[in-house]
Amino acid sequence: MKKTSLKSWFNSGAPGVWMSAGAVSIAVIMTIGLLAIIAVRGLGHFWPADVIFAQYDVPGQAKHVLAGELVQSEQVPRSRLKGAGLPVPDQGSEFMTRDLFKVGNRDLNSSDFTWVVGEWLTEQSKPAELMTLERREWGNFYGYLVNVKENGRVVAGGEAAWPQLHERIARVQKISAELDGLEKTDIGAINHGIERLRLQARKLELNGQLNAEAQADMASERAEYDARYKEIESRLGTLHSDFNRDSLTARDANGKEVEISLGNVVHAYQPNAMGIATKLGFYFQKLWEFLSDAPREANTEGGIFPAIFGTVMMTLIMAVIVTPFGVLAAVYLREYARQGLVTRLIRIAVNNLAGVPSIVYGVFGLGFFVYVLGGSLDRLFFAQALPAPTFGTPGLLWASLTLALLAVPVVIVATEEGLARIPLTLREGSLALGATKAETLWKIVLPMASPAMMTGLILAVARAAGEVAPLMLVGVVKMAPSLPLDGNYPYLHLDQKIMHLGFHIYDVGFQSPNVEAARPLVYATALLLVLVIALLNLSAVFIRNRLREKYKALDG
Repeated sequence: MKKTSLKSWFNSGAPGVWMSAGAVSIAVIMTIGLLAIIAVRGLGHFWPADVIFAQYDVPGQAKHVLAGELVQSEQVPRSRLKGAGLPVPDQGSEFMTRDLFKVGNRDLNSSDFTWVVGEWLTEQSKPAELMTLERREWGNFYGYLVNVKENGRVVAGGEAAWPQLHERIARVQKISAELDGLEKTDIGAINHGIERLRLQARKLELNGQLNAEAQADMASERAEYDARYKEIESRLGTLHSDFNRDSLTARDANGKEVEISLGNVVHAYQPNAMGIATKLGFYFQKLWEFLSDAPREANTEGGIFPAIFGTVMMTLIMAVIVTPFGVLAAVYLREYARQGLVTRLIRIAVNNLAGVPSIVYGVFGLGFFVYVLGGSLDRLFFAQALPAPTFGTPGLLWASLTLALLAVPVVIVATEEGLARIPLTLREGSLALGATKAETLWKIVLPMASPAMMTGLILAVARAAGEVAPLMLVGVVKMAPSLPLDGNYPYLHLDQKIMHLGFHIYDVGFQSPNVEAARPLVYATALLLVLVIALLNLSAVFIRNRLREKYKALDG
């Protein structure tokens, strides 16, 4: 009886249901766990950690002091430390503590990270007067504020120097913002205009139309640019002088004093003296800077806004390109093509294209889009710029087209499936009422298939936005000095190279000269890439659901 009951339970399909539910639960738990690890390790980087001051007493060596942030702590076998050449005694427990400290002061020390044995740290404390300086170059500085200077003259010292320091840092940051605006926007526009005049003159010369009148007009316009540049240059000289006017004197943990220009200081704070509310405010400020600023120090510090912008812009252009081509191909295969051997072979080819490794698309994009198509465009329309390539070099347009080629099979398959689900009676009813086939397709079939098109777009975005391998060949670089969208005609520069979150993760994680400093940024950037892809997908899902609700009654 029991055997029969067990057999009927298996025949009911319940084991399959439980196995499927268990597999889904495990997948969800693993995904949430992975995202939680990435979030904790990435977002924790922006918290203003306390600075520890301690004596480091290595057996058989002179004591020295250490000041820095505790980054990581782990238990390691005593034999491992002894094998590394440390004077570890034989007696004691099997494991010892090894701590990773960020000691900063890269201009004074050989490295801003160091491993120490936790048992040899003595007299640990967190002095409230210890400060952290976040600098534009040379990383963080940990030490004590001695005084603040203006043009080499001391204006405040000790605790009285802190109000002066914050006031002057705010002043320097305003000057820095104005400098960036002048150098990137105003001077960038002038350089763009002068380059346009040069190419215009070269084009007229190639066409034999560079006469005296044209030269005089261009000389007059160039003189205007030169006059504007001289005005900006004068303003830049004044700003640079003001930018480097103030400085501070700091003393490190060993008593050595150094003078640091405030132009090199981004933030100055005393983390040990900060309360929870103050730390929260500072944390969100740092998080916003990470999202809105450009990277610095070989991408190991600063923000990643250019990479965010490049990723979103490239994905949007890819979506604009891939959707009409994928939909048109699916409509032809389902609605117009004769269903036979050739059509079946085309469908097989489309399905196989979806499984081609992405690097193959990158090689194809480099060979066809960049060298063949881009080189032809340069010879036809940008001969005046040769031998310098315009479109015959990797850029935003070719990266977007390569991703579109990679994602178009997904859109075709999803759209075809949506078209196949539309009842034939709707088509026949529309034709019976006198509508043409084109009108039936445009007003009945395509609107009802629009949720399937959006599903294909969602899948395309999900695959293309995270791709890295093909983009390394067709337009993504480690550092792009300017965004592809600005105020200079034609405003969106499709020939310009861009940064990308996926490549940024690869570069920071595997090509960085400072691995320890780059590690938390890898986690933070990976989390941001997931969020960007999720946001793009959720936007498409919202549109798909609206379309599905709109045409639900017609479908029924």
